[in-house]
Amino acid sequence: MRQILNRMSVAARLALVILIGGAATACATAPAPPERVDLMIRDARVVDVASGEIAPGRTVVIRGGDIVAVEPDAMAARRFAAARTFDAGGRYVTSGLWDNHVHFGGAGLEEENADLMLLYVANGVTSVRDAAGDLAQTVLDWRAAPPRDIAPRLFTSGPKIEGINPVWKGVIETGSEADVDAALDRLQALHVDFVKITDNTLKPELFLYAVRQAKARGMKTSGHIPMGITVLEAAEAGLSTIEHLNYLMKAGSRDEAAISADYLAGRYTYAEAMARYADTFDPAVARRVYRRLAELGVMASPTQHGSSTLAWLDRDDHADDPELAYIGPGIRGTYGWRVERAAQATPEAVAARHRVEAVTLTTLPLLQEAGVRILAGTDAGFLNSFNYPGFSLHDELALYVANGLSPREALAASMINGPALMGVSDRYGRVAPGAAADLVVLDANPLEDISATRKLRAVVRNGRLLDRAELDGLLVRIREDVSAREAAAR
Repeated sequence: MRQILNRMSVAARLALVILIGGAATACATAPAPPERVDLMIRDARVVDVASGEIAPGRTVVIRGGDIVAVEPDAMAARRFAAARTFDAGGRYVTSGLWDNHVHFGGAGLEEENADLMLLYVANGVTSVRDAAGDLAQTVLDWRAAPPRDIAPRLFTSGPKIEGINPVWKGVIETGSEADVDAALDRLQALHVDFVKITDNTLKPELFLYAVRQAKARGMKTSGHIPMGITVLEAAEAGLSTIEHLNYLMKAGSRDEAAISADYLAGRYTYAEAMARYADTFDPAVARRVYRRLAELGVMASPTQHGSSTLAWLDRDDHADDPELAYIGPGIRGTYGWRVERAAQATPEAVAARHRVEAVTLTTLPLLQEAGVRILAGTDAGFLNSFNYPGFSLHDELALYVANGLSPREALAASMINGPALMGVSDRYGRVAPGAAADLVVLDANPLEDISATRKLRAVVRNGRLLDRAELDGLLVRIREDVSAREAAAR
């Protein structure tokens, strides 16, 4: 090679150097081939619920069940090539919704319950927290292997802890500390996501024991608080979440302990006791208790849409609800007991029911102001009349805004606080690289109008996108299943 170069003229040598240098430069600046991904959602306005900020002109890049990038459209177009691209057309993309209190149940109604999985996703609900029913093992199995081809992520308590011979089916009955220890052993072996403890026949002292022991084991606890103890006593024992807003109203009564004692002595019915709590509700007392709950890190799941539905059954019997078309006849049949009980109420009891509802709703802004993290949940599922899975979460969020929360606070109650409770905030509640690809595409800005959550253009669950036509197809599929079951039952 050296001899060849020696024979070349100076001009030839210079030309060779330029040629080699140019080739090297061309190699160095050649664009890398685009990275292959599964899905890109382009021209999106990405909504960060935690900060309240919106980033326009973004592409959300997804591989498998993960978000791998969120970049300006032009940059993403150069870097990635997708098997499927969805043009959001300037619409709003944010995290999938969480319903943090649902129920699956009804022995023999497994298929109807399985269809509720589709109904959640069709409404933009990509994660649910099951708060116990009588299909505990079935639901635990579904957590590992969903019963339908598209389903929300499922968290569950498994069977709940109760007393001896309670009204509820499928529970773990406990009458001693040894029973509670055995129940917690069983629940740990089942790898439940949290422990549900309720108050139908459970002794108050065993309720507190169960809460303390579960906390000592590192298990989250959720509960209905027995009348024999105050809400603050349950929280001080280590309760993680208080389910149902009426307990928070009770905690704001000037006479909580005395009224509870009268109830336990048989001087009041449950409805009468609730009316007394409402009559003695004091915002100053409530603020003091709520601040302590916030210090303890206790969350509150209102499930208030379901309570409001029952409170106003005298004015709306829900016979014409279009959502009934998506609920199987077996689950609809479980609605009857609450409806019949409400129908038997005297005019005075109905008026008291309305008053309790009105006072209870005033606690929402007080909780938010005190720093208690609200956990959006609906109580939807079997037994709870006209509380429609999927649909009712939108009603729940609207109720929060109508009673003092901002749209951003209501959204956070669903998609930020739910993941925080379950310890998965690194994966859920944000649209960012490394987060789970559970998203909704909305036609309107949910930070301005909470009703935007109903205006779904697309849903992404675990990286799979369902556009509006596919979502409508899911709803048709559910209605057809319901119709077939109705025909078979005739």
